[in-house]
Amino acid sequence: METVRLILLFVHILGFAALLGGLLAQARLPEKAVNALMRDGSGTAFVAGIALVGVIEAGDLGEPSYAKITVKLVIGLVILALVMANLRKERISQGLWALLLALTVVNIGVAVFWASAHA
Repeated sequence: METVRLILLFVHILGFAALLGGLLAQARLPEKAVNALMRDGSGTAFVAGIALVGVIEAGDLGEPSYAKITVKLVIGLVILALVMANLRKERISQGLWALLLALTVVNIGVAVFWASAHA
């Protein structure tokens, strides 16, 4: 189970890397839009995160931090909902782009700085 956990963690990190890359690729553009990297990255990170928690619980790999999981789940769900709701729009506002960027960085920060066993 530890190998599965590590693979899911790797996929989870790749999802956030794609989301962040999709956001940063537009940093200097005057008009922002939801792109494929943002869509795929947010979905991958969200699904891999849920699967990761399931593997940790099923594999008896320690006691996950449910507070941390809840915070990351809520932030991830908001990111995913905003990305999917604006997927077909030609452009998004600078404010929405900044919000998505901030939520992404906060979610990554929660993962890195909120210490716990595995989650």
